[in-house]
Amino acid sequence: MEVPSETPDPHGGGAALELLVHGVGGATPQKMLDDPRTVRITGDETAAVYRRRDDAEAERYPERYADRPVPEAYCWSNLTSGNGSRALWLLLLPFMVVNLAHWMRPATKGLAKSQRLYGVLVRLVALTLTVLLTAAVCEVALDLTAWQCAGSADCVAEQSWLGFLSPEGHGWWSQPGRRLALASLVPTALVGLLWYLSNRTWSAYEAQRPPTDTPSASASASADAPTGAGAGADAGATSPTATTAPATETDGRPAPGEGPVRIRPAMGRPGFWYGRRLVARLRAAHTAAGFLTVTAALTTAASEHDSGSAGMSSAVPGRLLQAALLVCAVVVVWVVCSRGRSERRRDGTLDRMLISRLPATALTLLVLSMVYAAWSRPGWVSTGVLPGDMTFRVIALAQVSLVVALAVTAHVLHRRAPHARTAMRGLGGPAVAMLACGLGGVMTGGVAQRVADWLDGDATPGMGGGAIPGPPVLLSWQASVIPVLLALLLVPVAVLAVRTVRTARELAPVVESEYGKVTADSIRTRQVAGVRARALLTDAVPWLIGLISGAALLLGSAAIVGSWLSGEVPGQAAKGAESFVESVADTAQALGSWLVGLGFILFVTWGRRAYRDASARRTIGILWDVGTFWPRAAHPFAPPCYAERAVPDLTWRISSWTARTGGRLVLSGHSQGSVLAAAAVWQLPAATRHRVALLTYGSPLERLYGRWFPAYFGAGPLSDLSREVHCWRNLWRATDPIGGPVRVPAEGDRPEVDRGPLKDPLAYGRTGLHPLPEPVLGHSDYQADPDFARERAALLDRLPPPVVPRQRGERGGERRDRQGSEPGSERPGSG
Repeated sequence: MEVPSETPDPHGGGAALELLVHGVGGATPQKMLDDPRTVRITGDETAAVYRRRDDAEAERYPERYADRPVPEAYCWSNLTSGNGSRALWLLLLPFMVVNLAHWMRPATKGLAKSQRLYGVLVRLVALTLTVLLTAAVCEVALDLTAWQCAGSADCVAEQSWLGFLSPEGHGWWSQPGRRLALASLVPTALVGLLWYLSNRTWSAYEAQRPPTDTPSASASASADAPTGAGAGADAGATSPTATTAPATETDGRPAPGEGPVRIRPAMGRPGFWYGRRLVARLRAAHTAAGFLTVTAALTTAASEHDSGSAGMSSAVPGRLLQAALLVCAVVVVWVVCSRGRSERRRDGTLDRMLISRLPATALTLLVLSMVYAAWSRPGWVSTGVLPGDMTFRVIALAQVSLVVALAVTAHVLHRRAPHARTAMRGLGGPAVAMLACGLGGVMTGGVAQRVADWLDGDATPGMGGGAIPGPPVLLSWQASVIPVLLALLLVPVAVLAVRTVRTARELAPVVESEYGKVTADSIRTRQVAGVRARALLTDAVPWLIGLISGAALLLGSAAIVGSWLSGEVPGQAAKGAESFVESVADTAQALGSWLVGLGFILFVTWGRRAYRDASARRTIGILWDVGTFWPRAAHPFAPPCYAERAVPDLTWRISSWTARTGGRLVLSGHSQGSVLAAAAVWQLPAATRHRVALLTYGSPLERLYGRWFPAYFGAGPLSDLSREVHCWRNLWRATDPIGGPVRVPAEGDRPEVDRGPLKDPLAYGRTGLHPLPEPVLGHSDYQADPDFARERAALLDRLPPPVVPRQRGERGGERRDRQGSEPGSERPGSG
């Protein structure tokens, strides 16, 4: 983002600061400030505020900045796209997607129990994903490797590294239970790794405590009293949309003699960006669930063998372990369901007994099950598949049921307060939750399919004639529906392509008319019109995701039914049917197995490339910029939330500067930076918010966040935001596929927030001022537009004059005399 060399300056008004916040993909302070000489003012290597070297001590010489703002750049790119290890976060993609579903709850009025139910259902879907991932690793390590291949002489002959496990060797590890106990170390280590990563990333990213008393907050502490859901409730237990009322902002309990109050919106609540307690509880529950999944695999196999033996007394330890396993599983589900996010205060407490004892208890049961399985059973022989192959069917059925229940709940919530701009009529959360389940199925099924193909040599798993039976039949059924799903997607893709071409043709005369009397150039016109038409594809994403999720739900349900009724893979189940049906089943199974394996391989290779290649790492960082803005409210193993560091950073910086200098401030955010800017403004004390001007450009605040997260960025919250800041201007282009208008209308003496669409390109053809063809900028380089500098200067001019900072030793009354009014009593000016 380069600042034009000639820009209009604000007409006086005292000290002013322009705080720049970059968007997705990151930016260097040198580029943001248009100066190779920059210095870090505050912060660290992860996120920091920079200035030009010449402006480093601007506060000491305020007279030099009477007619221009001091530019500062807040760089947060290393929070998401720093070192190469973050490329491994791709493997956590299903967890990140299901976490987004939590925040997609429809905006509503009342229905507190339904809002809490929505959060509970999303957290249960997230729990099934942890169990699914662990079960998939158990399938690979315990079933395919230790049980099937190590128990088959033909498979061991091809895989010599498993020779020490072979029964033919008559070694200590040759018994099936001991092989299973050894193999269980693999999924156990995976669960431990996920726990470690979640704990470590929380310490590095989300342990930043939000400001409890910012430098300018003391005078308005009562104005920002905690609000929101009570302890033990989900964040949305009360409507997150602010209720407009005069004067005061509290938690809804006015003092005697005071007038009505204004309830803070959800993102303005003190504990919104500090979810320490919930993340710790969920981490303990999901870690325990992972250990219990491994325990169940070991205990079920050994207990089934002992139950079939002559002596019934040998089955008692297994029964006891299964009973303890069931009790612990019930506790895990209770922990997940019992408490959501508590945002009405900065909750720094931890349920230390729970978060330490629950994983430890589950790990103890796992160790006991390993000892139980490794107990000598000379007559035990591993044949067929590992007992407990129903696990994947139960998980899939639970996911389908939870997603359907989530859709019903979301529909009820949306119906109470419908809005035309809400994506998928409030069903965005259930659709995204279904996508998360689908991604989890592709990744876990891909691993199992590829490992089975590798161990089985030339044979096709599940079709007979191979060294091993292969993975559970449900995984083959799920893989077989992938080609059908892709074929169905060709229809909407073709429709979108035709519609885009048609829209570009309709926009051609509009483009030429906007540039006045110009010599028409068909190539140039098609270029600009094509960019505008493709930018409109963003608005078609909701119904496309709806089609994908709906088709995945129906096909996934069909796969569950087919695997349950037939008990065989699709190719075998179709034997004896018509030749066409049989050939389609064989083709779908083979192609699906190849596609699901390819999908997993792409994940691994992309992650490896991103680890080595900085440009690829930056691309993955862009994905996390959008996906990890939200706190971990549903899944503790999701990638960390960078906003829990960035928003407090911005809040502290704004509050500290206005308190020290008493000056004016323009918060300037591009793309995702505009979302961070809005979140920071909501967290400011009332007196400070009314001294801040907000300038957004290329902003997805309404186009993406408002539609997909209506309870937090819908029409109500954005309208309230425009009232809380002194003034706000939003710049957008018709060629921008990400940014758009925020659709906040004029109100009273406050004009409409949006300014646009800006002309892009700036010139249609070659002119005296533009002798070379001007590029179509789209989402980038908003600061190159002359309107940007004019709007920034106008915002600074509309801000109130500087307030004399409170000196040490002054009493509150003396401060009020200097200011001429109570802090926060300034009413917002025209926007």
